[in-house]
Amino acid sequence: MNRLTSIRLPHYSGEMISDFELLSQKVGELADLAKDLRRENADLRAHAATLGAENDDLLRRMQAAHERVAALLSRLPDPDAMDEPASSSESQEELT
Repeated sequence: MNRLTSIRLPHYSGEMISDFELLSQKVGELADLAKDLRRENADLRAHAATLGAENDDLLRRMQAAHERVAALLSRLPDPDAMDEPASSSESQEELT
């Protein structure tokens, strides 16, 4: 039994002691909740850091893919340049 409840002091009523016990219980629950929230917050921060690193990696990979596509596109023949020889050969045929 709790020491406060076993001591009967004239200034403390049974209802007041009950209120103190309830308050003590609520404070304990609040402390447990605060501990759980701190743990959850730490987990969320770690997860956010992991996601940030993953996002950075994906951005680097996307940039590398963009550079490879740009390099491939630069190696393709220019469609306008392909039309020019045909039109110049047509104009030479017209001249003859």
